[in-house]
Amino acid sequence: MLKKFIDRPVLATVISIIFVILGVIGLFRLPQTRFPDIAPPTVQVTGSYPGGNSETVLRSVVTPLEEQINGVEDMEYITSTASNDGTFSVRIVFKAGVNPDQAAVNVQNRVQQATPILPQEVVRMGLTTSKQQNSMIMIFNIYTEDNKKYDELFLQNYVNINLIPQIKRVPGVGQAMVFGSKDYSMRVWLNPQKMASYGLVPQEVIAAISKQSLESAPGKLGEESKAPLEYVIRYKGKKILPEQYEIIIVKNNN
Repeated sequence: MLKKFIDRPVLATVISIIFVILGVIGLFRLPQTRFPDIAPPTVQVTGSYPGGNSETVLRSVVTPLEEQINGVEDMEYITSTASNDGTFSVRIVFKAGVNPDQAAVNVQNRVQQATPILPQEVVRMGLTTSKQQNSMIMIFNIYTEDNKKYDELFLQNYVNINLIPQIKRVPGVGQAMVFGSKDYSMRVWLNPQKMASYGLVPQEVIAAISKQSLESAPGKLGEESKAPLEYVIRYKGKKILPEQYEIIIVKNNN
């Protein structure tokens, strides 16, 4: 074979040119992806159990979820973590080549089957099912030159409102989050001595806040009657100031 190419240099040159042309054509026809799928598809289920430690979360939340999710179609293995602040995550790794969208739908269906046996606090806080890779692709740093006017809380709130929604809409982005998130919230501190003297437990305080600070639709007056006027009832909604929480009635012996 080699002797033929040596004796016929023109034939060898023509074959070499053909291979070069085919290589150039194949180079331009190859698919190009900025972030190719080099890792197996992964779906993650996250949530939180307010007031629960890691052992309680594993026993009452993570274990039921794993039992329902285990065996989902094309699953390779499953791992889970739980922390003492009540947060948890269940990560399901699928076989390479599996459609991540379909995998997320299958996992979500299994999570719905486990919802009736989960604590109501977890269901009320919500469970998030998202597809993502095992590692982070990009990290942004947000800073300000005026630390007195714009503090860390302001920057994180600005990122959550203006940047995170934009990043999540980028095609191919599975999840965008803020490290050390400090969202605006109302925190109520309980005095153990006063709670014991009044015979109260934290659940009663939570129930009182839930009943007296909520969003609702009061409706209208005169909507279905023959009255010439119709009155719209306005309701202030949830309490937003510390002074409003200070006057909440927790218990009334009368």
